[in-house]
Amino acid sequence: MQEKECKIVRVISQKPLTSDVYSLWLDVGEMAKYVKAGQFVSVYSKDGSRMLPRPISICEVAKATKAIRLVYRVVGEGTKEFSKLVSEDTVKIMGPLGNGYTLSAKKAILVAGGIGIPPMLQLAKELKKVEKTIVLGYKDSQTFLKDELERWGRVVVATEDGSVGVHGNVLDAIREEGIEGEIIYSCGPTPMLRALKAYAGEKGIEAQISLEEKMACGIGACLACVCQSKDVDEHSHVHNKRICKDGPVFDAREVEL
Repeated sequence: MQEKECKIVRVISQKPLTSDVYSLWLDVGEMAKYVKAGQFVSVYSKDGSRMLPRPISICEVAKATKAIRLVYRVVGEGTKEFSKLVSEDTVKIMGPLGNGYTLSAKKAILVAGGIGIPPMLQLAKELKKVEKTIVLGYKDSQTFLKDELERWGRVVVATEDGSVGVHGNVLDAIREEGIEGEIIYSCGPTPMLRALKAYAGEKGIEAQISLEEKMACGIGACLACVCQSKDVDEHSHVHNKRICKDGPVFDAREVEL
């Protein structure tokens, strides 16, 4: 089988986690063997007027049962359609796509905000023997996936409204709690990643960041999701990289945010 494929898959189950965040389990067959933390799938609408697929991060993979879990937020008509899926429905997907996280045995800080939180679950599972702290940023008290992530490491929460944990953002939580590590793995909105990139540079530690970006083809052909990248080599010349194919996970030193 090819590394990625486009296929019709069966819905195992779906349930809401919050008012607008859903958890969807799909039976994807042999595709599950190839999934790595940080990758995504493209999910296709059955509405012919919505031709482009929606990229959704893989939250979890159950290789024994050949299933993957997608946790996503309803933000438009495409994801609204997906939220109506029920057990035994079918949906067309392509994947797994993109490059995921490069795992290390170093003491880790997993940092995520908003809908960047779901891929941290599979990452935490794959880093199960690594000492780690998981820092999660939410807007309010709807702390989806927090309880599940607590099974895999110490979890620290920051909320914008102060309703849970540290009042502020993930960097506020890292500093207030005195969290230390040798590597940062992160996923979330660009302002958060920009701050973490600067923080990692200040501390002299490695950081891997997963970029959130609107995509079209999902395989690097259309160049709709390019980002400015700086090679980490003696020449340090600037060029563009495709988030969907070269990423979505990058060494923070490679990308200009």
